[in-house]
Amino acid sequence: MEAGTAQLTMTVLMTPDMANFSGNVHGGTLLKYMDEVAYACASRYAGRYVVTLSVDQVIFREPVHVGEMVTFLASVNYCGRTSMEVGIKVITENIRERSVRHTNSSFFTMVAMDEQGRPAVVPELHPDTPDGLRRQRQAKQRRQIREELQQRYQALSDEKNLA
Repeated sequence: MEAGTAQLTMTVLMTPDMANFSGNVHGGTLLKYMDEVAYACASRYAGRYVVTLSVDQVIFREPVHVGEMVTFLASVNYCGRTSMEVGIKVITENIRERSVRHTNSSFFTMVAMDEQGRPAVVPELHPDTPDGLRRQRQAKQRRQIREELQQRYQALSDEKNLA
C-alpha cells in the first residue's frame, strides 16, 4: 500500500443548523461525520465500496459548539480478512480562543463489499511506525474482547431459548 492510504483527515466548520437547543452540536451530527470519514478511510484503503458493521466505544468527552472547527482523524488500525477497524479521533478548535481539545473518539468496523454485495478480501495491513504498531495491537485486543462477548451473549441466548 502507498504511504498514507491507511489514514485520512477531514475538517468541518460547525454551523448553526448542526446545533441542538443548548447551542452544542448534535451528537448525531458528529456520528454522521465520523461514519463518513470511516467510510472514506476504509474504502480508500480497500480500494472498494465498504459498509459500516459496528461502532464501538463512542466517547463524547466534551461538547462541541457552533463556530468551532472540527477535525476528524481516521486510521485503519487493523484488517481481518474482509473487515477493518477504523479508529477516529475528533479534535475541536475554537478559532477565537485559539484552543484545541480532543472531544470525541470511536472505533468503526467496516466491511469491504464486492460488486455482488458480498464481503470482499481487503489488503493486509503492515504498519511501519510505533503508533501504527500500537494501534494494531490495541485493535487486536478489542477484537478479541468483542468475540468473547459475542460468544457469551450467544451462550446466554441459547440458555434462554432452552428454558
